[in-house]
Amino acid sequence: MVRLDHSTLHGSLQDPVLGSIGFLNVVMSRYPDAVSFAPGAPHPVFFEELDTNRYTGRFLRYLVEEEGHKPEKARRMLYEYGPSRGLITRLVADALRRDQGIAADENAVVVTVGAQEAMFLVLRALFRSPEDVLAVANPSYVGITGAARLLDIDLVAVDETPHGIDLDALEAECQAARRAGRRVRACYVAPDFSNPGGSRMTLDIRRRLLRLAELEDFLVVEDNAYGFTAAADAARPSLKALDRDRRVVYIGTFAKVCFPGARVGYVVADQVVGSPGAGDRPFAEELAAVKNMVTVNTSPLCQAVIGGMLLEHACSLADLSRRKADLYQRNLACLADALDRRLGRELPGGIAWNRPEGGFFIRVTLPVPVDDALLETSAAKYGVLWTPMSHFYLGNAGDFQLRLSCSYLDPEQIETGVRRLAAFLRHETGGWNGSAAG
Repeated sequence: MVRLDHSTLHGSLQDPVLGSIGFLNVVMSRYPDAVSFAPGAPHPVFFEELDTNRYTGRFLRYLVEEEGHKPEKARRMLYEYGPSRGLITRLVADALRRDQGIAADENAVVVTVGAQEAMFLVLRALFRSPEDVLAVANPSYVGITGAARLLDIDLVAVDETPHGIDLDALEAECQAARRAGRRVRACYVAPDFSNPGGSRMTLDIRRRLLRLAELEDFLVVEDNAYGFTAAADAARPSLKALDRDRRVVYIGTFAKVCFPGARVGYVVADQVVGSPGAGDRPFAEELAAVKNMVTVNTSPLCQAVIGGMLLEHACSLADLSRRKADLYQRNLACLADALDRRLGRELPGGIAWNRPEGGFFIRVTLPVPVDDALLETSAAKYGVLWTPMSHFYLGNAGDFQLRLSCSYLDPEQIETGVRRLAAFLRHETGGWNGSAAG
């Protein structure tokens, strides 16, 4: 039997970030009765009325009545490989134009296998030289840092403030890279209720980030998985909607607004790529070429279901996600209120939490190191699960923080979970010492 030496395999396989998601799944499976604040997953109530046959039928009618295909051809399109750019690019472009003011042509859209593939394609196409580095907000979604490590792309961490990425620190990183003979090629941000930090960029910082990108000549990779959870009267334009110089590559997903099992995401890449003798073409065309060698295409059947959902809501992502946004706003308020009552009343020493306006997550800071062993104790003795923030940081800045996700739970479960969390903190962190939470 062949025995492979782990040291001879790609270095990323030894990086803990690749095991972060799998680790949490294993812990959850071992403690099925625990209240889990770990998964950033959509609430299962929205799957109860999910009629995939109806949505597929609606998309087939669209192919026949609006795209002009014969019924036999339309059905066959759902069973064949299909174009690498996708079947629903026009619907995606219409939805982004209608709801977010993103004026992207359908030829600038590539439909991907979730947002994760979109990140991988963008990084693979953009990063050619080892001198190019990727700046990421710190903390950052493990999907982007994991993809970078798989591709041997060096990362620089830029601290995230409650109002978005620290622009002074980002500018300093750009200058430091130049002095070292390198350059920041792109910067990854999630401007609306980032995972896991929960911060939201102000309008001023959005505009200043775009100006800095022009000044320092880097692209902005915008991840907008949670923007739909903003309160109806608190919407802010995406970076892509503010983008006048095509500096922003925009990544979206239907995992949260539709359902994650479809594994359908997309990327808007309207940058112009030019080469001698070949003329200009959209960056999306290059991403589609990479996709041909990665997944070939995104499942046409899954695209049909998502396309049908969009069509039933007049290609409005806002209309499609309204009920979901209301539930997540409710859950976030329930979690914040429960933390205030269960923890704030007794003024836990060294324990604090943020109060995001949307998204799925709240961060809690503890006076003791937060690691996988402490999570095991929390699950086994107190019946409550959460995520160590160290999984999301480059460096050790998150070693004393945990993430609570409220999206998957009902208010009663949130209340029970916070009660158990309070008992865990009371007995495992040295008790309350009189410092105020905030």
